[in-house]
This record gives sequence, structure tokens and C-alpha cells, in this order.
Amino acid sequence: MAQLQLSLIMGSNDRSRPVLDGTISPDGIDLTCTVAHPSEIFWRQLHFKEFDVSEMSLSSLLMAMANGNTDWVGLPIFTSRRFFHTGTWVRSDSGIDRPEDLKGKRVGVPEYQQTAALWSRGVLKHEFGVEPSDLEWWMERTEERSHGGATGFKPPEGVRFNRIPGDDSIGAMLADGRLDATLLYLTDNNLVDRSRIKLEGNPAFKQLFPDPAAEGRRYYQKTDIFPINHGMVVRRSIYEKHPWVALNLFNAFRLAKERVNARMRELAATHFDLGLLGPEAKKALAVDAYPYGVKSNRKVLETVADYSHEQALTPRRMKLEEIFAESTLDL
Repeated sequence: MAQLQLSLIMGSNDRSRPVLDGTISPDGIDLTCTVAHPSEIFWRQLHFKEFDVSEMSLSSLLMAMANGNTDWVGLPIFTSRRFFHTGTWVRSDSGIDRPEDLKGKRVGVPEYQQTAALWSRGVLKHEFGVEPSDLEWWMERTEERSHGGATGFKPPEGVRFNRIPGDDSIGAMLADGRLDATLLYLTDNNLVDRSRIKLEGNPAFKQLFPDPAAEGRRYYQKTDIFPINHGMVVRRSIYEKHPWVALNLFNAFRLAKERVNARMRELAATHFDLGLLGPEAKKALAVDAYPYGVKSNRKVLETVADYSHEQALTPRRMKLEEIFAESTLDL
């Protein structure tokens, strides 16, 4: 087997850290690793294809492939999950007290096509009866710095869509009342996002869901869906020449996650021994909340593919077999 030299870029998370720091290495692959903010990673990869392996926005990957981009092969290594609709912020004086109150309001989003926004719109529609066309959308990222500039994004028909000028931001527009709400708010310092005003602790703003954790539990108990945000990709030219890289990379990240999970259970053991954590906590720790693989996540993946087509981001419903490496489909 050849020893490949590959470059990798991804965000920092505990489950992947053993790969990033070299503690775990994929068989037959030497990785040169770079850590960056996901917003910047996706922009760099979609526009410039700088790295051989990377974290990737699931929504952007669906759109790129649906529009004929063959640069990448998906790897079902899912680095980020969250109940994204629970991250919605509103102005306290906006009259928005429940999701249905968003109808007719001016709503910001860093990127209309980003996976967090895709999931949030899907949940708003299917759980609360709020259609994308019910809102007036304002997108922060410019075409030059957006993911959509590389995927062929065009605002869906029937959606009231506006671009925020480059010298303005979601945060500034929320602060002076030109926006009523934002589905996602990013203040991390990176090359793509511009908002820096903090909303937490400011009485002028509140979260749409007063108890985000409770809403996340409600949604999960009802749907059995823990939304996936980011997966990973490998350059197609490498995969076609060396198809074994897909499983070797998958196994390395799987082992890294399992090592982190085992360490977490080890640290929790003392709390069980002291009676500080009960049987329910032990039961929860035995469940892998971040399963990798296509088969293990088929319902979630098919749902996000459905939402992408339903929201007119992809011209057809993408099949998972089109997205992910063949060797990973039964995992």
C-alpha cells in the first residue's frame, strides 16, 4: 500500500482531536493538518479546493453535486450536530414570542444555503407551519465570501431575499431594529462572517425558545432526528486512484471518537461511584450521540436531502449513493 501525503483542514472538536494531534493516524496516510473556523473552511474549499480532505457543509455538498460539481466524494464522518432551530435570536420588542410569530418578520441569516439555516427552515415548516416565503430574508455574506458563490446559489422563487451590504452586518441591523430576528448568529473571528455584537446578556434580545434544551429534547423525542451539520470530503481524483482512502480515513476518525467517548465514560465513573450521577446518566453515556456512517444516519441524511429539494436549493432530491463513497454506504 502506498503511503499518501494528504492535507486536511477542519474545525477543532474533541471527537477529532486525536487525528488532528497525530495520536491516531489513518493507515497508509500521512496527514498535514490545519485547523480553521468552519465558515472559512467551506469558503476556501468550495472556491479554491486548497486541501485534499476537509470538513464540509452538508447543504453545500448537496448543492454542489446536484449542480454537477465532481470535485469531492463525501465521507460519513459527521463532525457537528445541533438542534439548530433552537439557536434563533429575536429582538425583545419584536412581538415574537413563538415560532409562528416569525411570519412577516425580517430575519437575518449568515448564509441562506448553510446547513443550519436549511434545518431551521425545515423545522419551522414541518413543526410550526412557518414557510420560508412567510419571512423576509437578509443574508450577511457577500457573493465573493459566500459558499453560494461557488455552488450556483440563486434565491428560490417566491422568497423575499435581500443581501446585507458589505459594510453592514446582522448584528448591526438587529441592534438598530432593521432586523427582527436571526436564525443563526456567528460572532467568531473568521474571514467570512462580520457580526461582532454580543447578544447574550443584552435585554434588547432574547432566544426564541426560552429553554433551548427542552425544545431540543421535544423535537428529538418526536422525530428521532439529531440534525447533522457537517460531514467530510476527500478529493475525488485521490479517491478514484486510491479508493481505500475512504475507509482508512473513516476508521481513523471512528477510532478517535471512540477513544474520546471512552475517556469521557472513565472520567464519569467516579461520579457514579460517589452517587453524584444516577442510572439515567449511565444509560445516556452508553449511547453514541454522534454515530458515523451512512446506514447509521439514513433517516437524518434523507431528511436533510428532502429539505434541500423542498426549499429549492437542489433541483432534485439527491440520493445518498450519489454523495458518499460506496464503501461507506453500509456503515
